[in-house]
Amino acid sequence: MKTATPALARAINDRLALDLLLEHGPLTAPQLRTLTGLSRPTVADLIERLRANGLVQPCGEAGEDRRGPNARLYTLVADRAHVAGVDIRRSGTHVTVADLTGATVGTAERPAVAEADLAAVIRDAVAAAAGGRTLEAVVLGAPGMVHPHTGRGLGPCDVGVAGWDPRLPDLVQEALGVPQLVLENEVNLAAVAEHRVGAASGREDFALLWLDEGVGGAVVLGGRVRQGASGGAGEVGFLELDGDNLCCALEGPRLDAGDGELFARQVARVVAVMVLVLDPGLVVLGGTTGRAGGADFAAAVSAQLDGRVPVPTEVRASAVEGNPVLQGAVLTALDLARDAVFG
Repeated sequence: MKTATPALARAINDRLALDLLLEHGPLTAPQLRTLTGLSRPTVADLIERLRANGLVQPCGEAGEDRRGPNARLYTLVADRAHVAGVDIRRSGTHVTVADLTGATVGTAERPAVAEADLAAVIRDAVAAAAGGRTLEAVVLGAPGMVHPHTGRGLGPCDVGVAGWDPRLPDLVQEALGVPQLVLENEVNLAAVAEHRVGAASGREDFALLWLDEGVGGAVVLGGRVRQGASGGAGEVGFLELDGDNLCCALEGPRLDAGDGELFARQVARVVAVMVLVLDPGLVVLGGTTGRAGGADFAAAVSAQLDGRVPVPTEVRASAVEGNPVLQGAVLTALDLARDAVFG
């Protein structure tokens, strides 16, 4: 059986320490030894190596009685890399730029304009949010299916984004000059945010039903978003309900028009399909409507679900603060950047 080479062992230890600094914030050498189980010399070498590579830096001292090298706190160099998340909607384009720790350092918005050069709009918005910072990774979130192997859209956006071009990812990457650019379905990105910081935090399996400008879904199994063989996993908007396209069928009854019970019944029928196929144990109601309905609407859907499915299923409203698509895009971009920078 092969064993890790010294170089590989050092790389593994370095990444472990960096991930712990991301999770816990500034740490001392003794704290790193406790959390990693590594020896004093190994941690000392690790810290010096990471400092030499510009990845960590001292940031003061812990409040220990005996001052000295072991009491020094170390933190990540946050501006070692930056990323951008982009939410492309029918109403406009929204951008968030974050540093390596995930802290927001810039935002920008651009309204949708008919006949606009969408690639140029995105380029200008990202540049404005970045404020001259170099970006390591950019993730675009847009409606429509994205092929999991090519990373390119399979057709026009479902909600008719003005200026959409199948070559958009390539055009934007060339315009920005970034090493990594990824296009992803916006509901899949919302599911990433829900899994990391929202209603599905701590759950390995769940389904997201997106009730917004359009109707869609996302599937997370084993802690990973599942795109399907062609990028169509979760595309429940193509289902028919009472002989009508699901998106159209759910446009009639509305929460704000006193049709809460009818709307909950219609949504529960869709949720039942997702549950019977996937048995995820949890369904999150996302999008503007899902979040606005809150716990009361989730409970109403859950009540309508009783008797429709043979397995216990929890229904929750989205718990992501702010724009979940943007947050999912930033989180995905951070994964890419950290892999590139940390190794």
